[in-house]
Amino acid sequence: MKLTVFNGSPRGKKSNTTLLLEHVLKGFMETEGNSYELEYIVNKDVEELVEMFRNASNIILAFPLYTDCMPGIVKSFIDSLKPLCGKQDNPSIGFIVQGGFPEAYHSRFVEHYLEKLAKRLNCQYVGCIIKGGVETIRIMPQFMTKNIFSYFYELGKIYGKSGKFDEELLKKIAKPEHLSTLRRLFFRFASTVGMAHVYWNKQLKENNAFEERFDKPYIR
Repeated sequence: MKLTVFNGSPRGKKSNTTLLLEHVLKGFMETEGNSYELEYIVNKDVEELVEMFRNASNIILAFPLYTDCMPGIVKSFIDSLKPLCGKQDNPSIGFIVQGGFPEAYHSRFVEHYLEKLAKRLNCQYVGCIIKGGVETIRIMPQFMTKNIFSYFYELGKIYGKSGKFDEELLKKIAKPEHLSTLRRLFFRFASTVGMAHVYWNKQLKENNAFEERFDKPYIR
């Protein structure tokens, strides 16, 4: 199987999307004869991306959600595919959607949209991997990520053989669908005492945005 992968994270090679894709592609390459081409959407010529899409046989589009919204570069890429809508020889397509919120529920709306997008493009829809709680995955200890990476590897392995995402693995990867009462209470407590803001404040400072964190530029 020949696979074309589009990474839609604005962070490019240093993204969490890249980390998850690494495990999917390791599993995918377990099948003899499989090959893939990986392209990063950020700072890439749109016409070149559309041409890659046009010439592909199988596609995975992977991207993060930022407060339930896909990145602007992914929206722009999708808009650029309009001339391909309804073509008879369009590739099969699957999606990987990851976000910081731990509940899969936050990503279900974009999942429904992506399934409709596949139909509009006349692409065979092979499924959508939903995974929340990914923002801090790079700093998690190994025992916390072992199962996650294993599931992504197995899903890639099965996809490499069947051309579809395994439904049971999709369910395992997506958990939890909703936060338990205990976890909701913990997050409420962490927010109250400031624990919930430590990581995000660090990110804001690293990007020189900490002092502007309460700005409201659209309020007159």
